[in-house]
Amino acid sequence: MTRLGGRRRVPWWVWALLALLLLIAGGALGTFMYVRSLFGPAGGAPYTLEVESGDSLPGVARTLEQKGIVKNARVLRYVMDRDGTAGKLKEGLYDLTGTMTAEQVAAKLAGPARLPTVSVTVPEGRRIQDMPAIFQKAGFDGAAIQAVLKDEALSAYARGRQPDLEGFVFPDTYAFRPKESPRVMVQTMLDRMSREFTPANVAAAKAAGLDVRGWVILASMVQAEAANDAEMPVVAGVFLNRLKQNINLGSDPTVAYGLGKDLPELDRSAGDFTKDTPYSTYTRPGLPAGPINSPGQAALRSVLNPVLKMSDGRDALYFLHGLDGKIYVNHDYAAHLRDVARYR
Repeated sequence: MTRLGGRRRVPWWVWALLALLLLIAGGALGTFMYVRSLFGPAGGAPYTLEVESGDSLPGVARTLEQKGIVKNARVLRYVMDRDGTAGKLKEGLYDLTGTMTAEQVAAKLAGPARLPTVSVTVPEGRRIQDMPAIFQKAGFDGAAIQAVLKDEALSAYARGRQPDLEGFVFPDTYAFRPKESPRVMVQTMLDRMSREFTPANVAAAKAAGLDVRGWVILASMVQAEAANDAEMPVVAGVFLNRLKQNINLGSDPTVAYGLGKDLPELDRSAGDFTKDTPYSTYTRPGLPAGPINSPGQAALRSVLNPVLKMSDGRDALYFLHGLDGKIYVNHDYAAHLRDVARYR
């Protein structure tokens, strides 16, 4: 080893070794930083992943890499394998965004899925015959729904007493799975109606002289007759008083139902109101043979909380809707006819 100015010169190979070591260290650090970056946000736009039956984690991971939700599909698989959640992928929807880290995406996929649903609204007062078209419009098989709605055995109150489930499918807005079975959907609506049949409500109906089926039948008549929810207790009171006094109910909607017509189609000159059907409350006393539509909660509750008396304390026995949009109630038929002439 030579000396320069009394100092020992460092051999060239030492500098070479030092450079190599620095290069290796730098490469290792760079590799570490690169690998670490793969766990960070990928920066993609929000994306809703739908996992279907048969989808695998490798396929899902590749999709998320393509959508910019994760930087590397293998990193996502590694994280889920490491955390023991690789087998917890479930069918449904996962709302993800490119601002999430690989660990956050993995945790989301391991959690509960958001189930895809289709909203179906069954309006109050619709008949069973109207419902297949409602479901068909929402993307379901209307014919299959119609077949289940004819299975009166699904309701203990309809079984053996009517040809279908008229009156016992509750009108409401429902969220169903896109591939839900018709039987499950109809049963859901039946179950919703059953929630109205609480012990207290059934007892109140019994106090009014009605069993559950009679309560639903009368509520369906109220639903068809009343112009709004506020009128329903008044209409219910008239019908209950007439039942108690053995006066025919005389409800036009029951006549229309029995003839298979809509209300505007009734023709008095053609004898529609004298034609006898099990549903005509002009030709037969008491309640019609069954419900005539799907009554909503307001109609059902109005039968349990009716307005039975007029302001002068007499029983309300007649009502009519005037052309002015108001409802007029009377105790005697002569006064009723005067109001018909006056307001209609």
